[in-house]
Amino acid sequence: MSNAADPAIRRGLPDDELLDIVQQQTLRYFWDFAHPVSGMARERSNSVRVYDYDYLETVATGGTGFGIMALLAGAERGILPRPEVLDRIQGIVGFLDRAESHHGVFSHFLHGGSGAIVPFAPRDDGPDLVETSFLIVGLLCARQYFAGPAPRERRLREGVDRLWQAVDWGWHTRGGRDVLYWHWSPRHGWAMDHAIRGWNECLITYVLAAASPTHPVAPSAYHNGWTDSPEFRNGRSYYGIELPLGPPAGGPLFFSQYSFLGLDPRGLRDRYADYWAQNVAHTRINRAHCIANPKGHDGYGPDCWGLTACDGDAGYSAFSPQNDHGVIAPTAALSAMPYTPQESMAALRHFYEDLGEEIWGRHGFVDSFNRTRGWVADGNIGIDQGPIVVMIENHRSGLFWELFMSCPEVRAGLSRLGFESPRLEGSET
Repeated sequence: MSNAADPAIRRGLPDDELLDIVQQQTLRYFWDFAHPVSGMARERSNSVRVYDYDYLETVATGGTGFGIMALLAGAERGILPRPEVLDRIQGIVGFLDRAESHHGVFSHFLHGGSGAIVPFAPRDDGPDLVETSFLIVGLLCARQYFAGPAPRERRLREGVDRLWQAVDWGWHTRGGRDVLYWHWSPRHGWAMDHAIRGWNECLITYVLAAASPTHPVAPSAYHNGWTDSPEFRNGRSYYGIELPLGPPAGGPLFFSQYSFLGLDPRGLRDRYADYWAQNVAHTRINRAHCIANPKGHDGYGPDCWGLTACDGDAGYSAFSPQNDHGVIAPTAALSAMPYTPQESMAALRHFYEDLGEEIWGRHGFVDSFNRTRGWVADGNIGIDQGPIVVMIENHRSGLFWELFMSCPEVRAGLSRLGFESPRLEGSET
């Protein structure tokens, strides 16, 4: 990997060369800036007032899952040495074997040196099922990628299976209820009382819970729990675009990205939606809102769009057409590359060529900016950087859709839930 910490902007590059540069530079977050003991992805690269944790010691479970996938993209493109990527992921697996977990489920944050839980909030100090889902997706992709006969690759696969099979998804039904619950605490029990209901970023949690070879949940949790929300079905049109599922105007863009880093939406459908159509519509509505710009924010336009969860000038928030404060996150448009390739590429060129002197640096693009306020984020967040690399790679090669959907457990889980997909044709259930 290049050792350019703050590379100069190079304008007029061919698309593929520019995509190479963005993937390579963004990978630095997970390669150079990973925690030196655990190898896991740090939660963020800067301190912020609202969090009292040590940002250099705090690693993120979900961000690490995304980071593992990003490292695989680096190995596949020759940006990172394949044997060293294998070693890094094996180190992460070994650390997770020793880290604190409950019922096989990890917390949102861990201490990168000791593996102890770092509380996310006073009562959110235990297992986080959704963040663990994001981690498991990355681990399963690594298992499928390192599929060779060498003992080192075999040991990695065994380690991944050990972590995957330890997750007790059923525990998070609170004794067999027809819904999954996001949090549990060894001190506060189910006090968070947060049932996982759609539509949001959590579809993958239900897919994995149905796919588990050791602790699966019944399909009724998906059909009776996940869909039991006034913001699950939509069916209305925004800017002339019909949206099958989700809150008004679609919500933040990570809803159509996090679950689909590995889950291939192409041809994926069930009784509720065609998920490719859902994700394309969601993205197009988000962009159309930024073009319409009803609040008159500076900088918005056809090449400067993308509202999602990120840092903002007034703090972290899940920005969306219904929660629009002028904050644009590069991850939003760039991680939508498979859905809107031309529009996302145009945004990438604008971010890099026109705004790069302000927002491009050591780990790729900064987390976000607000041109109305003249504000630029101080750093990066792992869970935003990872999808940039992964979804650009899915746009270019479909790598992670191939890897994740090659898991026999995943295909069986999707079939149990009633999904249809070209990936499921002829597969055993």
